[in-house]
Amino acid sequence: MTKKQIRLGVIPTGVGGPGAYNRWLDPEIPPDASVNIDWYIDIAKQAEAAKFDWIFIVDSQFITPQSPPHYLSRLEPLTLLSALAVVTHHIGLAGTLSTSYNDPFNIARRLASLDLISHGRAGWNVVTTGDAGTAGNFSLEEHYDYETRHARAAESIEVIRGLWRSYEEGALPRDRVRKKFLDASKLRTLGHKGKYFSVTGPLNIERSPQGEPVIFQAGDSEPGRNLGAQYADAIFTHATTLENTREFRQDLRSRAARAGRDPDSLLIAPGIKFVIGDTDAEARDIAGHYDETDHSFEQALGEFGRLFGWHDFTRYDPDAPFPTGVLKFAERSWYTGAKKITEQALAENLTLRQVIERTQKGNKAAVGKGTPFIGSALTVADEITHWFEEGAFDALNIYLEHPSQFRRLINEVLPLLRERGLIRSSFTGTTLRDNLGLTVP
Repeated sequence: MTKKQIRLGVIPTGVGGPGAYNRWLDPEIPPDASVNIDWYIDIAKQAEAAKFDWIFIVDSQFITPQSPPHYLSRLEPLTLLSALAVVTHHIGLAGTLSTSYNDPFNIARRLASLDLISHGRAGWNVVTTGDAGTAGNFSLEEHYDYETRHARAAESIEVIRGLWRSYEEGALPRDRVRKKFLDASKLRTLGHKGKYFSVTGPLNIERSPQGEPVIFQAGDSEPGRNLGAQYADAIFTHATTLENTREFRQDLRSRAARAGRDPDSLLIAPGIKFVIGDTDAEARDIAGHYDETDHSFEQALGEFGRLFGWHDFTRYDPDAPFPTGVLKFAERSWYTGAKKITEQALAENLTLRQVIERTQKGNKAAVGKGTPFIGSALTVADEITHWFEEGAFDALNIYLEHPSQFRRLINEVLPLLRERGLIRSSFTGTTLRDNLGLTVP
């Protein structure tokens, strides 16, 4: 696989994530899909057969009755990925772990374990946790502020990478003739004492064939972008327009260069949603149908407050102008996303209903969400090709929503991209780093 080819990831969200509260009604989706290991195994095998680079498991640790179905009951990422590791052979296994609510030693050990179980296919999606309610599940009175969350994340990553390098090459000879299991001169004690963490080390697990897990990250705030540019191998973003996605990629590459990194070593992977029909018109009809059936305005209104620290928006008249003063509730939550929504709503004098409809309907380019990838297989393939050739991304993180649509993507769109030489026909290595073209640290 060359640098001129698109890497592919898939995000299975089971019975329905944000904006898809009724997707579990699709008869092709088991009603317990989000905790059904057989369903995940089937998806992972489909993706691996289609030569996807990774399967990505999102996570959070706080729910309310207004949370979407997938969030209400889902498997813990690394437990799930460890199960998938033994039934797959090539696809990468990326899971979300928060630096806000996990200690570095535990993160390092759990991910290194997955990396060994999978023979070098583990990936870590670094998050700082935007859900302010999570603090109450971890014996804290208040969620960390933006600055603290990102500073903790940076220090946590440094500690974790240090722990992953506890054993030098050849540190465990396991030589029965000489009765020598360990070469102690090649075992490093970390001895870290920082602002947020004090970790002695060393880590009690050796390195995998890929050296250490691949680091993924997503964050659109200034500290989030700086964190990704400094540490991430791949960065997720939202694909709203070609121009915005390309600007994001250019910005992150520039930041990576200023951090002393090779910009080409950083993969930008926007998340995309797609709808495929026999014709463009049919695809638009299918998208419209999903918009009408996968969610309701009342459900969207109840869940809308998540960005704003779960502020209750049901108290407002939905047909009145978007309420002022609500941005303060997002200060310790997803402030960057909430700020964009609020600023656009006030600038365009939108009602609360209009804002929610824009943010929730998946077939409209809107505030925070939207997809231009609707049409026949040829139209979708052409659009993906156009974005890639215009420098908008290096990889695609594809949301798996309705199973029939995922099959159409695999069977109709990917062959067109493969004919153009834009995606791989076979895996080029045995580890996730190999397949992403990344060097061993």
